[in-house]
Amino acid sequence: MAKKQKQPPKKAEERSAADYYKLNTKAVDDLIHATEENSPPVSKEELRKYRAGGRLAMADWLKAVLLKMWFGGVVCYFIVWGLGMYVGSQLDLLVITGIALGFVTDLITNNIFRFIAKPKGANDCWMMFPKKNYVFLPLNVLYALLLVFCVVTTYNAINAVLVGFSGARDTVPLGVEPILFGVFTMGWDMLFLGCKRLARRMVSDAKASAAKNK
Repeated sequence: MAKKQKQPPKKAEERSAADYYKLNTKAVDDLIHATEENSPPVSKEELRKYRAGGRLAMADWLKAVLLKMWFGGVVCYFIVWGLGMYVGSQLDLLVITGIALGFVTDLITNNIFRFIAKPKGANDCWMMFPKKNYVFLPLNVLYALLLVFCVVTTYNAINAVLVGFSGARDTVPLGVEPILFGVFTMGWDMLFLGCKRLARRMVSDAKASAAKNK
């Protein structure tokens, strides 16, 4: 009876090549099927190591301030300055300004916040209505009308104080211009966002307290 010939042992080079192929195949398969649910959490500090950009990173709050100031000034430049001579009623001009600011906020500013968010959803705190849905467009318009009303009230209050000091009641010391309009719009927006965060924190603390007392 003939003896079975023993298979020659695989060389070390062949085994290492096979293991290397299996390892890389598994890595590629994990990468293809990776989702937010099955991926391990990664800290923000670790993500910053692999993020492209300069060493002087701009803080998120500063980005929000500059964006809100910029687009508030743009709306003032094109609407208040651009249409001011064609719209006879000041009330109509303010309503048009609020509607334009609401559209710009919903369609441009908020989308920029979502695009630059690292990770996803990190900039939701800088938006009054962070969810992306056409239902929120009218809400953003109403909110923008509120901001315009607050900005106009701020201008009137400052002018009243300046007129009181100067005594020149037939002049308007502080006129509407894009830079200051953008600053006032951003300031009121940040104030309302702060109130929103405070209210949510109070509700969350109240729920937690009620759950402990049960």
